[in-house]
Amino acid sequence: MPAFLLAQKSIQTQMFDDEGKRIPVTELDASTCHLIDYKTVAKDGYASVKLGAGSIKNIKKPQEGELKKAGIKASLRFFREIRLTEEIQEVEEEGKKGIMIGETKFFIGDKLNPSLFLKKGDIVDVTGTSIGKGFQGVVRRHGFRGGPKTHGQSDRERAPGSMGQTTTPGRVYKGKRMAGRMGGVTVTVRNLEVVSADENKVVVKGLVPGCKSALLEVSA
Repeated sequence: MPAFLLAQKSIQTQMFDDEGKRIPVTELDASTCHLIDYKTVAKDGYASVKLGAGSIKNIKKPQEGELKKAGIKASLRFFREIRLTEEIQEVEEEGKKGIMIGETKFFIGDKLNPSLFLKKGDIVDVTGTSIGKGFQGVVRRHGFRGGPKTHGQSDRERAPGSMGQTTTPGRVYKGKRMAGRMGGVTVTVRNLEVVSADENKVVVKGLVPGCKSALLEVSA
């Protein structure tokens, strides 16, 4: 069964595995993840689920209307739509609409339990926004070596060096590695092993992008 969750980065720490080896782990808080809506191939041309997570004091009117329609009283901060590769089946019980994936049913407005999707040993992909580093030079941004440290080159230690061309073509090629903004981009870390999963959190082996409390998409 495919996994789809919204979580927030909690803490990065370390623990010991079954063989006694110390491993880096990251705890992902999924205690506020709710199913808001869904789309099916028959009606919309593709299958997806819309999820909400987080907590915020003031919420915009459109999002407030979505949550009210879904029967969610909490003010959620993050909203994301995640596409699914598998077809989903619509179900309705006691006036509540939902979807059925495999043998598991999910109804609109319900909190999603990570342990329904994941168990120890599963492999997941985690997507988030990397920490922004601001404007950085080529040494920090791309790992350039820099210029010589001697023979009067006191101002060349962190310089990029020659980057232009001769008369033909007489310009700098597109994509040339140069100084610029670093970080703040969408990053996906693939094939992370699940160490544990319960009704509120997921612990994965390794590190994930983003700062503390950053939004993360967990998929499998």
